[in-house]
Amino acid sequence: MAKIVVKQIKSIIGRPEAQCKVIKALGLGRIGKSKEVNDTPAVRGMIAKVSHLVEVVAE
Repeated sequence: MAKIVVKQIKSIIGRPEAQCKVIKALGLGRIGKSKEVNDTPAVRGMIAKVSHLVEVVAE
């Protein structure tokens, strides 16, 4: 299965609870942390929901 690397670039302080939960589900939680995740439609949807807080580093 294809993998992508997601990196958190902004803080979750003051964000809605739903966005905080998505960040935690992606395995992130602090600025600068990155995580390699499977490239599935569900994960792509999660990334789209918090696209202003994360960036896709590698596909």
